[in-house]
Amino acid sequence: MTDDQDLHLNSLDYQPAVTKHFTEQGTHFRKHYCTMAQCCPSRVSFFTGMAGHNTNVTDVFPPYGGYPKFVAEGFNERYLPVWLQQAGYNTYYTGKFLNAHDLTNWNDPFPNGWNGTDFLIDPFTYSYYNATLQRNQEPPRSFPGEYNTDIIADRAVGFLEEAAADDAPFFIGVMPIAPHTESTVPTEEDVLPEFPPPVPAERHSDLYQGVKIPRTYNFNPDRPSGGSYVKRLPRQNDTVVAYNDEFYRLRLASLAAVDDLVNAVFEKLEEFDLLDNTYIFYTSDNGFHMGQHRQDPGKSCAYEEDVNVPMIVRGPGIAKGKVVTLPTSHTDIAPTLFKLAGIPLLDDFDGTPMPFTLEEQATARTEHVNIELWGGNIGEGDYRIPVPTWENTYKALRIVAEEYEFAYIVWCNNEHELYDMKVDPGQMNNLWGSNGTACGMSIPKLQTRLDSLLMVTKSCKGQECVMPWNTLHPKGDISTLKAAMSPQLDSFYASQPQVSFSECTRSYFPWAEGPQRVYPFIPREMT
Repeated sequence: MTDDQDLHLNSLDYQPAVTKHFTEQGTHFRKHYCTMAQCCPSRVSFFTGMAGHNTNVTDVFPPYGGYPKFVAEGFNERYLPVWLQQAGYNTYYTGKFLNAHDLTNWNDPFPNGWNGTDFLIDPFTYSYYNATLQRNQEPPRSFPGEYNTDIIADRAVGFLEEAAADDAPFFIGVMPIAPHTESTVPTEEDVLPEFPPPVPAERHSDLYQGVKIPRTYNFNPDRPSGGSYVKRLPRQNDTVVAYNDEFYRLRLASLAAVDDLVNAVFEKLEEFDLLDNTYIFYTSDNGFHMGQHRQDPGKSCAYEEDVNVPMIVRGPGIAKGKVVTLPTSHTDIAPTLFKLAGIPLLDDFDGTPMPFTLEEQATARTEHVNIELWGGNIGEGDYRIPVPTWENTYKALRIVAEEYEFAYIVWCNNEHELYDMKVDPGQMNNLWGSNGTACGMSIPKLQTRLDSLLMVTKSCKGQECVMPWNTLHPKGDISTLKAAMSPQLDSFYASQPQVSFSECTRSYFPWAEGPQRVYPFIPREMT
């Protein structure tokens, strides 16, 4: 799992090792989403299989997020490595763990569930040439002059050797920081970190000269776009665009060391004859935007650049060189690992195993992904807006099907955005409130269906998150947006409570999020 790696800015095109070992030998889930576009909350969803509104870890730092919040919510006793160990797996982890896992709390308490660890430790997690790591039970140690990603590659290979020497099955998490910015986490409250561009390894520092951010139609557009504070952003001038192009080049160059890491891991897997019985995933905690909708470099928004992330999987029985466009999310990763390991799924999981086989893909249960975030957003780089906006709380929904694809966002100021992703993947033409059609559907009627579905997913738990239409239609006869568009259901959906906020909060507070439940449809023959 890389950190802040984009899918829509084409970074995978600059990684020949990822192409060779993953894309050509595995299946690329092109519609894979993080359910929270922020690193710590996203990683907690990966570890737990739960959405942010159920983990209650909603920020990168306390009081609403970070490692202390993870511990306070009880997850140090119930997350992925603990469950895998209980099932007989040896577990190892190296690289970035959770924000605010630092020099003061690295052993208060120790993270449970690992046979071997080499954690990057704050405040030096994002220092490319002065990282601090904490190995197993040993005190943290700094590594001045050594390149961060190369250290993680060395530790990953070491843990792989250790795992291969044992007969037990194993799980290894390899978590380099690239292409995250080079930044030192402040130790004082209310002091914002600086976010200069990432630092490539010296051997890669001159790569990709002249490469620029893809000039998609939503890049630094002539007209404002988006909602909330985004639509008030000024157009970037030539100086800012040039700076961001170099920032983009440095991101790509920093990923070259990740490619070296990938090669090293696969060489070791091949050496130990493990390739035929090992599943390997490549993904990122969240995506990244650079100039789209006029935004400074960063993440945390509900737009496609931030939430649609790389996810490529290879292993026994997984098709080679295939692209799957069924929607999946980070809440599906833990259930997927459980299924692969033969462990019964937990009732707490808000996700479901990813569909690897043709049969699973033909009977996939869902066309939706829930997306959410609370709190602020701040840009990165030298030209970023210097203070965070606190209007970045939202609930959102993706609908992905062969015939139609929609993005729906409700901001905490109660602005709405609706996009037909089949014709407007850059999300520039907000359809909310218009009277036309999208994918052959009446937009006013489409709005009621999407809002009702979001009413369910914004506070769902367990199987309700997997099958949200069943909450609206308990008989189980409606399971797709297309089916829900039946004219016989117009009055039912028009009468539903609507997603709304009473204020913009810095974490998940249900009292600020309007109505919480929908009314189920009860056919006349049941009344």
